[in-house]
Amino acid sequence: MSVGPCFCKCSATVKMRDALNVLPDNLLGVSWVDSGWVPILNPGNVLDYFSERSNPFYDRTCNNEVVKMQRLTLDHLNQMVGVEYILLHAQEPILYIIRKQQRQSPTQVVPLADYYIIAGVVYQAPDLGSVISSRVLSAVHGIQSAFDEAMSFCRYHPSKGYWWHFKDQEEREKVKPKSKKKEEPSSLFQRQRVDALLLDLRNKFPPMFYQVACKVVCVLEVKKEPELPAEAAKQEEREAATKTPAPSGPSKPPPEKRARLQ
Repeated sequence: MSVGPCFCKCSATVKMRDALNVLPDNLLGVSWVDSGWVPILNPGNVLDYFSERSNPFYDRTCNNEVVKMQRLTLDHLNQMVGVEYILLHAQEPILYIIRKQQRQSPTQVVPLADYYIIAGVVYQAPDLGSVISSRVLSAVHGIQSAFDEAMSFCRYHPSKGYWWHFKDQEEREKVKPKSKKKEEPSSLFQRQRVDALLLDLRNKFPPMFYQVACKVVCVLEVKKEPELPAEAAKQEEREAATKTPAPSGPSKPPPEKRARLQ
């Protein structure tokens, strides 16, 4: 396709103008809107809106600019080679997707970037690598923040070991009435350490066992009769005194007295 000298002069002017405008390499954080655009966006004029000179996403050296300067239709883009912009998807009246692609032949193109227009604001769609990198960075940042917050609640003391100390626990202790806490003679950590030291000493110095003769001691249980009250005991003594003794067997007569010889 032949291009006149007028177009070459205009193209050189556009290149010099673009060289003066230094743009960042990554345009994912940049958005553009033209509030002075009067017509309502539709599939017929959205490319004209995108090709405004103040739009940082638009390349002035593209084939669309050539077609626009020569006042040709967009159907001539298929016969050219180079960078071009096409309307990929339209969802009136709010969403439009424009693709930047490298045309190598009438039937072969290579996509370079996608741009979406929402309510007149133009954004660059991120590529897959940028999406994955952003998601991974967000996940790592969240995990790192969780570990930092967990470490801020961790406490350690040689006599107590490790424990968790949370802020809401302090508030609960302030609300609760103060009560005297019983001091424990030793903690679980101390008992475990002492048991380990005793076990180590026992292995180093085993105890000596001696056989001791066992003596069997018999214990006799004596039943004690229940003591009677004082009045009952006196009554029994009186009854025993009044009772006559039982008759005994025949008694022997006393021995006879013999006269002594003088």
